[in-house]
Amino acid sequence: MVDSLGDSLDRALERAFTRRTPQSAQAQMKYLVKQLKDTKAAVQALGISQRTVERYVSGKPKRPRQDLRGRLEREVKKRWQPQIRAKSRKKAASTGGLVESTRARFGFEAAGGTTDDARIRDITQALSPEYADQLFTARAWGQSEDQFRQIATDGLARMYFRANNSRAHGLGVEFTDVERLDIER
Repeated sequence: MVDSLGDSLDRALERAFTRRTPQSAQAQMKYLVKQLKDTKAAVQALGISQRTVERYVSGKPKRPRQDLRGRLEREVKKRWQPQIRAKSRKKAASTGGLVESTRARFGFEAAGGTTDDARIRDITQALSPEYADQLFTARAWGQSEDQFRQIATDGLARMYFRANNSRAHGLGVEFTDVERLDIER
């Protein structure tokens, strides 16, 4: 199963963190309650009872259930170092760009009898800041995975297959059977 491209974008931003996220369940819960300014908001974010939140804040249980551990880590990372995250996003969208790494089946619209039949390819390609901005904007607006994939496909088509639009103008690229798709900063 392929990870979500949105999750991959989040991981790319997390690599810019300057400090580790809180590690213990108690520290994570305290941080989350502090960020949300209320235990009731933490209850809603995690889908657990208020008493459970209070118990973790006081440090009674040491190891949460696996599903709660995952939700807790995800909610903490979502709110961790927002200024660092914003700075990283701005740099990627203005000057740095992103690197897309994928293993998928690529095919082209080409004349019959050519070697442009669809085949599995491993591609790692730098995407321009324009595509980084489009991906981050789509993530901020809560767009679907299909829309993320379309932006990634357009970026690969332009930067890799058409050499930043310096050749193969009008080449249509199909992006299917995705085995791996990751974004890095």
